[in-house]
Amino acid sequence: MLDNARLLPWTTPEGKPCYLSTDRDDSMLSRLADDVEEAQMNSAEQVLIGSRAVLADAKAGEYALRFALTRAVESLVDTVRIATSRGTRIPVREH
Repeated sequence: MLDNARLLPWTTPEGKPCYLSTDRDDSMLSRLADDVEEAQMNSAEQVLIGSRAVLADAKAGEYALRFALTRAVESLVDTVRIATSRGTRIPVREH
């Protein structure tokens, strides 16, 4: 991986990370990655709302709980990848 490579919000079919090396933050692939990250974050917000509703329902069965937890884990994986990608792009300030 190059020092300035951006971790993209998707993986290869084998589950390996994908990176983008460009000197332009507004390249077509950079904008696509931004759009995918935004969609993933919006989806994570909806999963959070749904998961809270399932947890608040004392009558929720095992299937509902497992489904909510599975979606929450998927969203958490996406969110951590986005945070990692953005964190590596924050310029380091010298004191």
